[in-house]
Amino acid sequence: MPKTYNDIFLKVRREMKAAEIAGYSLEARLLVSSAADKTREEFARDMKLYVNRGFEEKVGGLLARRLAGEPLAYIIGSWEFYGIPIEVTRDVLIPRMDTEVLVGQAIAMAKWLPAGSRVLDLCCGSGCVGLAIAKSLPQVKVVMVDVSPEAMKVSRANVVLNKLTSRVTCAVVDAKRSPPYSLLGEFDLIVSNPPYIPTGDIAWLDDTVRNHEPVLALDGGPDGLDFYRLIASEWKKILKPEGAFLFECGVDQAADVADIFITNGMTRIIRCRDTLGIERVVVGQFEK
Repeated sequence: MPKTYNDIFLKVRREMKAAEIAGYSLEARLLVSSAADKTREEFARDMKLYVNRGFEEKVGGLLARRLAGEPLAYIIGSWEFYGIPIEVTRDVLIPRMDTEVLVGQAIAMAKWLPAGSRVLDLCCGSGCVGLAIAKSLPQVKVVMVDVSPEAMKVSRANVVLNKLTSRVTCAVVDAKRSPPYSLLGEFDLIVSNPPYIPTGDIAWLDDTVRNHEPVLALDGGPDGLDFYRLIASEWKKILKPEGAFLFECGVDQAADVADIFITNGMTRIIRCRDTLGIERVVVGQFEK
């Protein structure tokens, strides 16, 4: 008997629910609409249309990957972050809602900056942070850098996808090395969601993270703080005198990151909580 998009959606939803996938209804909708190459609105409009067996088989293959533990974002190749579309591959971390706290704080600080002000997204991965800032603040220019050439390909694709080529540039740069001033110049804000998982904890991460997301973007060294120390000490050289660092950090790391800022001469420290009350972002500035 012929099946409709709605029939396929309901089947996928049932199987995801049985597999105890959180958000199974939304994930089922995203998986089937992506397989159909339809927007959410188009998918809702076409729910009663019939599909061919080839489409049903295609969805079955995608569902099998999800049930085997592969994150949905990698299966469909994109994710929404701060209201903008972001392409993702297994070369970059999947954008997470936690990181929207970093973006929101950066926007709150940067919206007062004059036209032409510059923001650096360090360890940018997919570019989701820098692009969300650029999309929200048309007066700023954003530079996004990452050590991974593969991640940089994803970032550049997302710059084009979001029509921000006039204000966002990308470069392959290692955050663990002294910043190339002649290439990058100075910045009003430096934002970063660096690798912050302690090396020994990676083996204990959820399977969907440990088995699929890039270790390069997770491993923050023995205590998870290697990048914070190196960035705060070396990259302050290209931070303008009244500029600010904004770091995302892991659970129970905010106090240590604040101490790293203080060790590097910053005395204006702000610690920002996420919706669960976790201190998720630390801001550091020098006294004016």
